[in-house]
Amino acid sequence: MPFAKLRALTATLIAALALAGLATMSYAEEDSAEDRVRGKLLQSRPDFQISSVQPSVAPGLYEVQLTNGPLLYATEDGDFFILGDLYSVGVGGIVNLAEQQRDMARKVLLADVSREDMIIFSPQGDTKASVTVFTDVDCFYCQKLHNEVPAMNEAGIEIRYLAYPRAGVGSESYRKIASAWCAADPNDAITRLKNRKKIPDNVCPGNPVADQYMLGQHAGVRGTPALVLENGQMLPGYLSAADLSERLGIAQ
Repeated sequence: MPFAKLRALTATLIAALALAGLATMSYAEEDSAEDRVRGKLLQSRPDFQISSVQPSVAPGLYEVQLTNGPLLYATEDGDFFILGDLYSVGVGGIVNLAEQQRDMARKVLLADVSREDMIIFSPQGDTKASVTVFTDVDCFYCQKLHNEVPAMNEAGIEIRYLAYPRAGVGSESYRKIASAWCAADPNDAITRLKNRKKIPDNVCPGNPVADQYMLGQHAGVRGTPALVLENGQMLPGYLSAADLSERLGIAQ
């Protein structure tokens, strides 16, 4: 084979091998991006507890969910991260993608809670919607919202209470709300407490209040009342029956 042709063939082979090497390297980097992001963050902050690392919808960014913490967005090399919500911009408007993920996570969390562990106020007629409410018995707006429960039931809204004693497990508020969960008639007991009346102190073994308090923290509850809709969306704070019905699209 003439030298010129041999040299050209060799050059072609070298170029092909180089391209193949680059493709293999890119593929390997893509496969290890999650580990690389996790490793970089833990190298700088060994105290971070990372639940998951996965690609985000934004090219080049990875979602890093901290256990009992916020959602971070890290570059694929792990050298930079952003603390904040990620939004998409489209013809239909601006969408908070991070909040959508939190909604889905809350929906999954609440799906595992048994009705037997809730204090539920159900409509007499058809149930048009259900709302889970993380509640405390001593907060003013929890008491005010409870006064709206009959009207909410009348509108076809089922209220499912979960306990969230804001002062923490072991506090006086915890003992009060746990006593309601342990009462022979929990609905009556929690109503009495929210009307600022006393009930017998009865913190029974195995009550779910501590677990529900922890669940609320995982769900992002920062205050009470915190209302969670069926799709996982959280509405913090007090809402009247009329306002809640409007948010749910239920005509009164």
